[in-house]
Amino acid sequence: MDSNLYPYLFFDGNAREAMRFYREALGGELTVMTYGETGVTGPEADQVMHATLASEAGYTIMASDTGPGQEYRPGRNVALCLGGDDGERLRGYWQRLAAGATVTVPLEQQFWGDVYGSLVDRFGVSWMVDISAGSS
Repeated sequence: MDSNLYPYLFFDGNAREAMRFYREALGGELTVMTYGETGVTGPEADQVMHATLASEAGYTIMASDTGPGQEYRPGRNVALCLGGDDGERLRGYWQRLAAGATVTVPLEQQFWGDVYGSLVDRFGVSWMVDISAGSS
């Protein structure tokens, strides 16, 4: 069982370009999933729903374009993502971070299979918790 902490970056339509730049700068493998791959149609279909850059040095950066109906907020476009398959540990982190927080997405099963939630803690820091599908 594991859990990890990743920076998660949000972009206004240029996530693919940014992540390619970071791949050139840091090296590693870049994976990208578009909104279109999840069934979204229209102009947002080619935008990035989720990208992960796993560098050879062990750094991981995750990113997405702001989704349909979401507002891009410069200066507030970074979140910390706790993720992994240690469901018990990650749920505990969620419960403690949620004290005094504004929950923006409740921690629950999502269409892609993971248990996911997001919140802004009482200090204004954005957090996401993602428990891998099939975890406890």
